[in-house]
Amino acid sequence: MSKECARCSQKAALRRPKTSEQLCKSCFFQCLEDEVHQTISSSSLFKPGERVAIAASGGKDSTVLAHMMTLLNERHNYGLDLFLLSIDEGIAGYRDDSLETVKRNEQTYCIPLKVLSYRELYGWSMDEIVKQIGTKNNCTFCGVFRRQALDRGGVLERADKIATGHNADDIAETILLNIIRGDVPRLSRCVNIITGGEGPLPRVKPFKYTYEKEIVMYAYFKKLDYFSTECVYAPFAARGFARDFVKDLEAARPSAIMDLIHSAESWTISQGAHDQMPSPQSCERCGFLSSQAVCKACILLEGLNSGLPTLGVGRTRGNQGNKNRGKRGGGSVAAEAQQSGAGGLMQLKYEEEQEGPSAATAAAAAAAAAPECHSAGADAGLSFWHPQ
Repeated sequence: MSKECARCSQKAALRRPKTSEQLCKSCFFQCLEDEVHQTISSSSLFKPGERVAIAASGGKDSTVLAHMMTLLNERHNYGLDLFLLSIDEGIAGYRDDSLETVKRNEQTYCIPLKVLSYRELYGWSMDEIVKQIGTKNNCTFCGVFRRQALDRGGVLERADKIATGHNADDIAETILLNIIRGDVPRLSRCVNIITGGEGPLPRVKPFKYTYEKEIVMYAYFKKLDYFSTECVYAPFAARGFARDFVKDLEAARPSAIMDLIHSAESWTISQGAHDQMPSPQSCERCGFLSSQAVCKACILLEGLNSGLPTLGVGRTRGNQGNKNRGKRGGGSVAAEAQQSGAGGLMQLKYEEEQEGPSAATAAAAAAAAAPECHSAGADAGLSFWHPQ
């Protein structure tokens, strides 16, 4: 016996992963669109007249975001000037194909497209970078460069904000990665629905509370045109282990994703920990937002251009490294690394927001990091929300 839709008398076509409701396709579309609109309006993500760049990769998240932003902008009269912004990292057999999907979406949604490449911005393609550094730290380079490339594209196109397709699963994974790393500053901001508010180009996440499975179901039932092939370098990223863990949690407890997000939202950090966090500033070389005198992108690029590709691949120990760099001013980072030898490769703080570190295995990392993470949380004065 077929089940009826929980919202109408039609035959149910699916069960929502987030709420376990049996819904027909029309009611599912309406529910998801209304939830995203509620997220946008309750968080005041946009103002009428703003020019908004939709970060478009051609994947399911950015394609559904482009579709839904176009739809909601018209339905609820947001008054936004939308355009697609894509970054060509230079990954053969992956990004070149996905960009074709983005170009088709440009025609489908009748909004302009701007494409920028790593090659034109940095003089390197991602494939060339991997040849220099291997696959261990490639996601660090790609994450840092991509983040700044989006900022550069937004500035060039005079955008007021950048909308990204980060969904609830992505945020839950980031929370776990930051706990494993004991990264208190990121724990304090990784769940923010608006980031980069200190700079001229904030980023917003309309899908913050939207499950990945529901985005896939929406794209499938709407028959949207999206690219589904995984990046050829993704299997080497530590985020994949966190993703698998989140999926296992969701299978056992569907609310686990939202529980993680609400927990992180309720954390408080002591004033002492706040005082140790680096203050946002403009990079003295490129002028873009940074947590140190010279931004991570400029440091990584200098390493590539000077024959020291691992320069800057690492993390600072506290805020002392940033203070020391500030005293040194704009001297050559490569020269400092050469003087200090292989042991002085400037263990600087990661700048990327969503990409994970290069770890051996998630199990080993979690086992090794558990005591340190507990200590880091206690030292920072973290308090936790416990779901019932």
